[in-house]
Amino acid sequence: MTIQVLDKKFEPFIKAADIKSQIDRMAQQINNDYTNKKPLFIAILNGSFMFASDLFKELTIEAEICFIKLASYKGTKSTGNVITSIGLDETLRDRHVIIVEDIVDTGKTLYEFLPQLVDQQPASLKIAALLHKPDALVHPIIIDYIGFEVPNKFLLGFGLDYDGLGRNLKEIYQLVE
Repeated sequence: MTIQVLDKKFEPFIKAADIKSQIDRMAQQINNDYTNKKPLFIAILNGSFMFASDLFKELTIEAEICFIKLASYKGTKSTGNVITSIGLDETLRDRHVIIVEDIVDTGKTLYEFLPQLVDQQPASLKIAALLHKPDALVHPIIIDYIGFEVPNKFLLGFGLDYDGLGRNLKEIYQLVE
């Protein structure tokens, strides 16, 4: 079923059950990799809030979570500028850190943000992304935990938005062109 958000039409792309299945798989892998390590998850707002919440609920290890707001999108296009709106208050030195992203496409946001984290000398630094667009990747970013590799199309739902709308959708939709 096609939906409309503002002036754009979107069609179903990834079902809610498939999203849950991948999040469960990722959580199990993180549980195994971080036994007795108490990682700090840094969820990047706004898009990752649903993914971060669902992932965090499936963790059985001791873990902490905090949030930072980074943005580079306006409408369906990247602005090319990464904006930090809410800063990071946690000390990262000697901590195991996992960045939680809804989607990695060009990699620009993480490429600009990661050096700030590395400067704080964490014990380890990994990235968990629900979605990855390998064909859009411009900056060399290694994603350690990936839910889905997706084509270079504009996606909506499960935290992803179009001008602020559609984040609340339980499934992921793709733009009809």
